[in-house]
Amino acid sequence: MSPLVGPPTEKTDAAFVPIFDGRSLKGWHVSSQTGYGTGGRWVVEGGVIVGSQDQPGNGGILITDQPYGDFVVALETNNDYGPDSGLFLRSTEQGQAYRMIIDYHPGGNLMGIHGEGLSGDIHVCNFELLETPFKIRQRDCLFPLPIKVEDWPKLWKHGRWNELRARIMGNPPTIRTWINGTKVMEFADTEKRHPDRGGIALQVQGGGDFTRRFVRYRNIRVKVLDKSREDALPHDRALLAAVAAVQTAADGSVPDDPVPPSGALPQWGLSDVTPPDSASALRE
Repeated sequence: MSPLVGPPTEKTDAAFVPIFDGRSLKGWHVSSQTGYGTGGRWVVEGGVIVGSQDQPGNGGILITDQPYGDFVVALETNNDYGPDSGLFLRSTEQGQAYRMIIDYHPGGNLMGIHGEGLSGDIHVCNFELLETPFKIRQRDCLFPLPIKVEDWPKLWKHGRWNELRARIMGNPPTIRTWINGTKVMEFADTEKRHPDRGGIALQVQGGGDFTRRFVRYRNIRVKVLDKSREDALPHDRALLAAVAAVQTAADGSVPDDPVPPSGALPQWGLSDVTPPDSASALRE
């Protein structure tokens, strides 16, 4: 069993619907069609999805059975420092997607945006991690880093659960990402290069040997923004009850929750989950 697993937090957001029940991979499947390998290893431990290579170099994606179009996805992560990972939006079985970068290693980035298998060489990020997870270096980007580099440890808590969110709307899409409530990236594509819908996927990168380094995700939930598809979400009481049942540890304890840093930084709000008009899209 990998270390650092634990039950989901007690905090919930009524506007979102859980897509991971905390007990099984129901509603998800491993794709063997990507270029990262035959899938890697994905298990549920203590209410957490834990991913790793099952043999050196063999990775893959865990993808939802349900496709999504315009939506916000939120999850909590507590990955080891070392592996490449990602949160894929509108993913195909082959792993073509808009990938929210979760490359947690020196030179990596969190919640920048990469066009995985897409045309156009999309890769936008405004910082890179240094030799330790406690330091970053700013990078030139049209969307500037919203914090000072020395404030990174206030925003990101290594070894604890941190919340990531991503919002995708339209096609060509506009994508926004958040770390612990602070908006860290916004990207507006200029052409339609990918289908309107696809799965939500988690990644274990191929290459190297990361059989003993783990990625961890929990409390995964979605808010659909295109109303015509809301009836396709798993609103059933059984799933909601299952999530509630694993929100508290057996001894009644709850693990540390990420707390957004104080200060006048862009914060998660209602305007970020409703379609903006074109004039205000880049002012939020």
